[in-house]
Amino acid sequence: MLGGAVALGALGATGCSRIDTSAAEAGGDQLDRLRSQGVVRLGIASEVPYSYIDRDSGKLTGQAPAIAEEIFGRLGVDSFQPVLTEFGNLIPGLRTGQFDVVAAGMWITPERCQQVIFSDPDYIAKDAFIVAEGNPLELENYEDIAASGATVATGPGWFQRDYAMGNGVEASKIGTLPDQLAGLTAVRQGRIDAFFGTAPTMVAAARGASGVESTEPFTPVVDGVEQIGAGGFAFQPTETTLRDAFNSELHEMKDSGQLLEIVSPFGFTEEDMTDLTAKELCQE
Repeated sequence: MLGGAVALGALGATGCSRIDTSAAEAGGDQLDRLRSQGVVRLGIASEVPYSYIDRDSGKLTGQAPAIAEEIFGRLGVDSFQPVLTEFGNLIPGLRTGQFDVVAAGMWITPERCQQVIFSDPDYIAKDAFIVAEGNPLELENYEDIAASGATVATGPGWFQRDYAMGNGVEASKIGTLPDQLAGLTAVRQGRIDAFFGTAPTMVAAARGASGVESTEPFTPVVDGVEQIGAGGFAFQPTETTLRDAFNSELHEMKDSGQLLEIVSPFGFTEEDMTDLTAKELCQE
């Protein structure tokens, strides 16, 4: 997955950065600038179904860009420029102005909230595995992986590594592969027994693929605490005016049911909708 979030019980940590609080108090002027320019640069990391470039059309697509297109259109910004980067560069790239908004389904964590500000989440996600067709090792959760000694892998910087380790899987036995397609190929070729990440990504990757399948989505538990991942859009720390305007439109779409209509073509369901807030998710 996109590096995950832990809403209940944080795992892992990143550095804390100093924020210009005087600029933040002013609310920022990015919304006005975007309206004047007529274009917003969206930082994305290629991960189906969150945000990616369609191989056939060459166009930006995915759950997050679809939401961004609707909301920024409402805010008076009608054009979009995708900026494709590695997931680990999304927050640094946002902070240095390489793009205006992170539109990659990024999970909201207390650590990330020290560096950027988030919209309220537009989805929650469980985890799932890509396994060989028939799931020969009967892997349904991280405890099963630990008990079976299965050979596994996940993506770079994905929080699922922490979830697996929190359930007894040795760090040295968890490989790292670039993305879900590399993981699927490794499972299909028998090089690993399972590749794990967020359920929307695993289900989308395995859909229609020969020789593999995705497991049933589940909520990871570490030390008796459910690990709830919820994703949203990230903004520069000073741009509270833009974030608040974005949130206002997002809440209206949630209330009307339009949000679900927009994201359902990408595999999201009513079960994936949430009323959690960024404030709740940012709390330690």
